[in-house]
Amino acid sequence: MARARIELQQILETLLGSRNVYFQPPASLRMVYPAIVYEWDNESVQYADNVRHRAHRRYSVTSIDRDPDSATPDRIALLPYSSFDRSFKADDLNHVVYNLYF
Repeated sequence: MARARIELQQILETLLGSRNVYFQPPASLRMVYPAIVYEWDNESVQYADNVRHRAHRRYSVTSIDRDPDSATPDRIALLPYSSFDRSFKADDLNHVVYNLYF
């Protein structure tokens, strides 16, 4: 699963056009905007004969930008298995959250 997360990191960096992509950042980290923050928040598991057969991790992916018309959320929305969750404004920054199975 670690390899998949590294691949997701690279995809998100490409979508954003910078390395300001943070996986589960600590509160003490000073982020540079625009940014993408993502974290593992759920898992979809399929069982066969009472054995764990397949699992897909779900990530909460948040685009954070001062520009309310940023193209980054639209790019995230185009990823397979991505769905819009919510948007909000905090600390003069626009946040758009997607759920992404990867």
